[in-house]
Amino acid sequence: MTTTTTSSSTTTSSAGVSTANANLTPMDNASAASAAAATGLSTTGSGPSLAPMEPVSAPALHPLRRNCAGTPARDFCAWPLESFDEMDSTLAVQQMIQQSIRAHVEDVEGILRAPDTQDEGVWKYEHLRQFCMELNGLAVLLQSECVPETCTQMTATEQWIFLCAAHKTPKECPAIDYTRHTLDGAACLLNSNKYFPSRVSIKESSVAKLGSVCRRVYRIFSHAYFHHRQIFDDFEAQTCLCRRFTVFVTKYNLMSRDNLIVPMLEQDLEAGESEA
Repeated sequence: MTTTTTSSSTTTSSAGVSTANANLTPMDNASAASAAAATGLSTTGSGPSLAPMEPVSAPALHPLRRNCAGTPARDFCAWPLESFDEMDSTLAVQQMIQQSIRAHVEDVEGILRAPDTQDEGVWKYEHLRQFCMELNGLAVLLQSECVPETCTQMTATEQWIFLCAAHKTPKECPAIDYTRHTLDGAACLLNSNKYFPSRVSIKESSVAKLGSVCRRVYRIFSHAYFHHRQIFDDFEAQTCLCRRFTVFVTKYNLMSRDNLIVPMLEQDLEAGESEA
């Protein structure tokens, strides 16, 4: 059955396909053909059909280096490794450090080995930023048992009591508060536009401030080691963070050996075994 609507001059077949082109003028047909050519459709026959198109090669795509929403934890950062020369970003140093940690967390020397062309000041700065970020994980674990009622002071053994510099006048703080204040203060300094306006080049006067940050954050390791040993051991087994930090500050002379009271270096471990 065929239905014709005179007001629109459009004929519809029983298959439901419009054949309006049959009633178009030659000028209209020429316009329709031009439009069809532009869209890759053919106007011949009873309906539109695809015309042959030239194959187009897709551009090479780089893997998306991002943990999308809904990504399971086991699949985090599961993208291919990238060489330092291929990292075209102002955050390339941080990216390189984090990639090395994910690949071989126990390879402390490899993680701390700077590329040949890398500025040493930026390398030390980015590593210290990374240490502070990872130390937040230890701080979270300590909250379960390091409470103001039991750890009223920031201590390491009975010989070391540390004053908190976050106050107008340095004073004693519960250990967990000292930990929070120290990490907050380190984050404020390392993100300061006054001292560290660039992630590509850093002034020597700003690099000189890294040593004081190292001394303060190291006290978090020492308190955890001497007063919350099980938490420290579990965290260290997963991250090797204290050993990496100890090698880092020793390599770049950021702390005195006398202040490194957690036995992490091989000679420290050997000395401890001989005393035992």
